[in-house]
Amino acid sequence: MDSKLIHSADGAQTYAVILETGDEVMACLKSFAAEKELRAASFKAIGALSRATLAFFDWEEKRYLPIEVDEQVEVASLTGDIALGPDGNPAIHVHAVLGRRDGSAMAGHLQSALVRPTLEIVLTESPLHLRKRFHPESGLALIDPDL
Repeated sequence: MDSKLIHSADGAQTYAVILETGDEVMACLKSFAAEKELRAASFKAIGALSRATLAFFDWEEKRYLPIEVDEQVEVASLTGDIALGPDGNPAIHVHAVLGRRDGSAMAGHLQSALVRPTLEIVLTESPLHLRKRFHPESGLALIDPDL
């Protein structure tokens, strides 16, 4: 993983974060968030993956159901945010749309993914912070703009 600060103004900073073959997406995002002490950021990315695990949140069961992707796919869309979790550490939330060889797509919450050959992320950090709070109805930690 390589990164470069590409813009800074009014307390906001924008980075290009470039992942290479074999990098695990979530581990790299967590590492970058910790290194830069990110408290409120959003990002988007394009590239390709050799495999991934997506997930669908089952409302009745209050858990994520895994969707295994065991093939080379194009990252048609990857978006997410970083906020402080209830434990005070950066919490990363990512959704992805992955394109298959036949043109079909699959989508969901990104749990893990291996890059091949690259993933190009543009991440912007806000000068303010966002915090998540446990939401009893869903069983999830969700951003609370009042914190």
